[in-house]
Amino acid sequence: MHRARIASSRLSRLGSKCFESKLPRLQSPLIRAAASFEPSRSRTMQFSTTTTRSTDAKSLQDLYDTAGPHVHPALGRITEGVMTKGHGSYVDYSDGRRYLDFTCGIGVTNLGHAHPKVSGAAAEQCMNLVHSQCSIALHEPYLRLIEGLIPIMPDPSLDSFFFWNSGSEAVEGAIKMARSVTGKQNIISMQGAYHGRTYGAMAVTKSKTIYSEGTAPLMPGVFTIPYPYWHQCGLPRDTPTEDLTAHCLNQLDLLLKQQTAPQDTAAIIIEPVLGEGGYVPAPSAFLQGLREVCTQNDILLIIDEVQSGMGRTGDYWAISESGVRPDILLTAKGLGNGFPISGIITRTEISSKMKKGSMGGTYAGNAVSCAAAVEVLKTFKRENVLVNVKQREKELFSALKAVQADQGVKGLIWDVRGKGLMVAVEFAKNERGKESVPKDMSKRVAQKCIDKGMLILTTSVFEVIRFIPPLNITKEDMAKGCQIFAEAVKEVIREG
Repeated sequence: MHRARIASSRLSRLGSKCFESKLPRLQSPLIRAAASFEPSRSRTMQFSTTTTRSTDAKSLQDLYDTAGPHVHPALGRITEGVMTKGHGSYVDYSDGRRYLDFTCGIGVTNLGHAHPKVSGAAAEQCMNLVHSQCSIALHEPYLRLIEGLIPIMPDPSLDSFFFWNSGSEAVEGAIKMARSVTGKQNIISMQGAYHGRTYGAMAVTKSKTIYSEGTAPLMPGVFTIPYPYWHQCGLPRDTPTEDLTAHCLNQLDLLLKQQTAPQDTAAIIIEPVLGEGGYVPAPSAFLQGLREVCTQNDILLIIDEVQSGMGRTGDYWAISESGVRPDILLTAKGLGNGFPISGIITRTEISSKMKKGSMGGTYAGNAVSCAAAVEVLKTFKRENVLVNVKQREKELFSALKAVQADQGVKGLIWDVRGKGLMVAVEFAKNERGKESVPKDMSKRVAQKCIDKGMLILTTSVFEVIRFIPPLNITKEDMAKGCQIFAEAVKEVIREG
């Protein structure tokens, strides 16, 4: 197996410099860089596809040889080697490889890797207060984050905030909240949904069996309806959106009549853009139909925006386009741009029904992560990030549609879909009667992209590749990524 050479980390040296400086002045190199950073759309950094291997990589190669075999084997990866540095839209590996990153750590580093302002805010907070524990005292970044989030909520009724560490924890907390405040048990989720790999979140995850295989019995009280996506409904690919919507709402009506009565149903949980299930935006009419059913039956509507939120779809929240009011809104991933943080956001009239002490966690709302998230919100406004998303969205869709229409590709790309910079390409599937379709196209195209210097991911049990570039990606890097993808597709088709 290929073993990448490991470049030396400068962590120990950087740490010693920080401690050598006078703490009150906070003059670490990272903070000085952050203070002097001036974003500029006209300035484009140029990167090669390789970097220089560190001269002291040998010592870390020894570490890799001894510690690497002890990494849990259930942890899968799309590349070999060690990622040592991230900068904007690019990441470096220890052996000198450099990749254009169209994964963003699965939708996390939305402002690019190691954004100077965000990382600088976290570094400064590290020198003041790292951890206070939310059950002991509140800290300023926690309150500043609430202050920054309130104006961008998709509905003004969302005014009660609890911060945790991960998307899965946010889902767990939302399920707990829904059951606690309604006094009901059952939860309805969507076929193809992904909500996490912890126990409760795993029970409402329906995108792949690998996440829960061999762990039964799962959390009880979970029921499922189809998501308005032709695959999930078992309907023809050209089925009109309104027919898919009507079919799924009818299935919900039957479910409430046949399997889980409204008086037993605490919540419906949905991603407004299906993530791990194939990057499928939910039709507004479907979301509005869910809202109506929930309102009529005293069922809470949980909107999981862990991946689709924080600007990923061109608005702060994907749910906004539908005009639907969430009862509980979940956020994570891009909120901290790499610093672990999630949020459970609801109405005070709901959260006030929970007993004091029933929510908490050792690292919940960590001060450093909250400080980073506060700076993320400021950066969105300062750098006009949402404007950039909409500009790059047009370029991405145009490029992907051009590949789809290419004479040599025609018929092999079934769909180009998504919102903002949460976009998917679905390939035709090799099956009986379609032997001319290359087998495992999405997996092979993704690997070709990696070989050509771009990280990209597949998603779902279908032949789908997802595009998750940084929200502040430049026009040049977007064009570069699209060109790599086009070349990869044509090479796989030629190989058959």
